[in-house]
Amino acid sequence: MTALICDAIRTPIGRYGGALSAVRTDDLAAAPIAALMGRNPGVDWAAVDDVIYGDANQAGEDNRNVARMAALLAGLPVDVPGTTINRLCGSGMDAVGMAARAIKAGDYDLAIAGGVESMSRAPFVMPKAEAAFSRANAVYDTTIGWRFVNPKMAAEYGTHSMPETADNVAADYGISREDQDAFAARSQARWQAAHEAGIFAE
Repeated sequence: MTALICDAIRTPIGRYGGALSAVRTDDLAAAPIAALMGRNPGVDWAAVDDVIYGDANQAGEDNRNVARMAALLAGLPVDVPGTTINRLCGSGMDAVGMAARAIKAGDYDLAIAGGVESMSRAPFVMPKAEAAFSRANAVYDTTIGWRFVNPKMAAEYGTHSMPETADNVAADYGISREDQDAFAARSQARWQAAHEAGIFAE
């Protein structure tokens, strides 16, 4: 079976602490699904086999399976399931790939796939005491990077965040800022050419 993208929709990209910071993460996740339903009134939405969302944080309003919450908040029928996956920065893309593979395998006929993240609304978290009457305390900011680090992981592999890893990769492989800008410009030019050629036309 062939997997096809029948429609695509997204929210605007927001800045940290910007215009979208007042929007709950689960509401942000529901918005594209609701818009998709409004734009395609002829679809039998009860026939959706799964809603698959990628989400890297899952420490705040996106906890407890945000894909399922988004489906319900958007107004999908209650018997449409949802699952949330985490491959960190690749989570949303992996969700789309998972849906495509399920369709190609014949497991699904119709799926909604995407991702959600709100760094602005990522909470602070606090671990429980490790011993009775402990006075030790810690607070972690879940906006980016590790928390509750296993010392063995830190010793064996390091616990660099994604921005730190990007710097390391650039240094290790000699990728300059000019190289990165040229790659981005080339990608944009290719998209523009494809757009003008009607590749993405409905």
